[in-house]
Amino acid sequence: MLILGLDSSAAAGSCALCEVSGDSVKLVAESFINTKQTHSQTLMPMTENMLKSVGIGFDKLDRVAVTSGPGSFTGVRIGVSAAKGLGYALGIPCIGVSALHAVASGFAGFNGIICAVMDARRSQFYNALFSVRGGKPERITPDRAISAEDLEKELLKFNDKVFFAGDGAELASKLITNVEAELAPPYLRFPKASCVCFSSQEYEAVTAARLMPVYLRLPQAERERLAREKEHSGK
Repeated sequence: MLILGLDSSAAAGSCALCEVSGDSVKLVAESFINTKQTHSQTLMPMTENMLKSVGIGFDKLDRVAVTSGPGSFTGVRIGVSAAKGLGYALGIPCIGVSALHAVASGFAGFNGIICAVMDARRSQFYNALFSVRGGKPERITPDRAISAEDLEKELLKFNDKVFFAGDGAELASKLITNVEAELAPPYLRFPKASCVCFSSQEYEAVTAARLMPVYLRLPQAERERLAREKEHSGK
């Protein structure tokens, strides 16, 4: 079974092709880009070039997996829309994977607590905690939006080594100073499409119609609209 993985949930974007046979997942190809170009410009051309380089057409794909959130509202929309489009066109199932889980999946073989963080702005992080004991990460918390202060209080309860990972890792290391934590190196910091493929085995495959983004918070424009409506209703 061939799975195409897509990620555009943060500043960097990537695509990967994995072959699944039973419990074995083989990485066939992967492309990663971290530039100022938008995902709408890079994601599908990068995917087309990757598949072309290994001589596999879209029609050979069995599933498409994508980071369905949390993350950048625009980036998540682009990735999910691309996956839905491929699912509809090819008639194959889609799998939505947590971007935070994809980050943590890059730490298989480590020992400690993976604090996956993405900058949610407004003094908050999108976050989830995972425990790793030499194998795949085991989830401790659900994906959530949390303040740096509350996250620090929670991390202080653990005696294990803590790794900050995700596009908000550097910011977290600056704001959360009372926790002995290690900043993950750049090559492990971002979610990657290969990890999306690996993690997808733990998620339900659905039709393209059922694949939906997971934002955790309303988009800024929607929050501002609701604030204006609340202000006007109070007058």
